[in-house]
Amino acid sequence: MPELLKELLIVCPLVFLAGFVDSVAGGGGLIAIPAYLLAGLPAQLAAGTNKLTAGCGSVISGVKYVRSGKFQLRPVLFGVVGAIAGSAAGASLAAKMPEAVFKTILLAALPAVAVFLAVKRDFGAEKSVSPEQQAAVSQRKQDIVSLLIGLALGCYDGLVGPGTGTFMIMAFTAFLSMDLVTAAGSSRITNLTANLSAAAVWALNGHVAWRLVLPAAACSLAGNYLGARYAIRGGSKRVRGMIFVVLGLLFAKMLYDLLA
Repeated sequence: MPELLKELLIVCPLVFLAGFVDSVAGGGGLIAIPAYLLAGLPAQLAAGTNKLTAGCGSVISGVKYVRSGKFQLRPVLFGVVGAIAGSAAGASLAAKMPEAVFKTILLAALPAVAVFLAVKRDFGAEKSVSPEQQAAVSQRKQDIVSLLIGLALGCYDGLVGPGTGTFMIMAFTAFLSMDLVTAAGSSRITNLTANLSAAAVWALNGHVAWRLVLPAAACSLAGNYLGARYAIRGGSKRVRGMIFVVLGLLFAKMLYDLLA
């Protein structure tokens, strides 16, 4: 019991924080995975447990975004199809391409992304997106772009993983003229499918610490609910601020991995 209590004291608050961050700007795994490892779980058990609990949390934030109307259905559907195919391709590529090469490229790109967000302050602002802008993009083009976003970021997710939700938010904003809150909702729902699918695979292979699932899932649910509420009420400005936090965490993780 003392050992379980120690695990819960480490995991629960950090999983709550991960759920909050993930529902706003993606990147919750950057907090949750280290929490499980810090609690003493082996890497595969940590990954599997996180997928299951994060998937549970994603349901509540996804519902919150849907009820608020902060999502677009067609991009989500095409994004999911692309993400499923891309994830399989990324996993296959991971066996052939050294991960360090990809992380080095990403390490160079992350500061550029942060500088872009800092300079372009109106990126993803609700007021900058008009019906005319969205109408200018044909439905067919939107479908193709959504499919390619899912394909590319699904491939990234299969190859490297961390920050997929964050990059998806930025892609939906940049290429489909969504505001950041709608992009966050669309990304959340798209990622939910992938999370639940991956969670089922991990569970079937026995890589889940079931003793932690219920309390960690409850914390993830609470964090996701409050995070989605925070994003919806605060608008793009809050999502934008959280993206900077996630980019910083991702940069630190990539740098640590390469140096280690």
